[in-house]
Amino acid sequence: TCKVLPAPLDVQLDCDNRTMIQPDISVICQLDRLVEKGVYGAPDFCIEIVSLSSRSRDYIKKVSKYQIAGVREYWIVDIAKNRITVYNFNHDYSIEEYSFTDTVKAGIYEDLSIDFSEINIL
Repeated sequence: TCKVLPAPLDVQLDCDNRTMIQPDISVICQLDRLVEKGVYGAPDFCIEIVSLSSRSRDYIKKVSKYQIAGVREYWIVDIAKNRITVYNFNHDYSIEEYSFTDTVKAGIYEDLSIDFSEINIL
């Protein structure tokens, strides 16, 4: 039983007041992490949709913060580069890249995949 929550959603990533983020899409499976003001602790799965203003933050800062905090999987959807980058932090750290013609399967869920070819990007 998980909840899919879109931005704006305040996430206190490290359960402190210093690391507040707002992922574009968060999946929370430990529902006790949902609090009145947002999420207290790491989501299980985060998706960021890259914009020009967020590029370095999404590719550099958030990858490290998400991994350290315990996010199990992180996807970066980059329309400008026609690329979906999947970081699987759950077992063996791995990075895979896909295009918008691919179906991308989540590594941490048996029954979740997204066929990006069926999404109208523009």
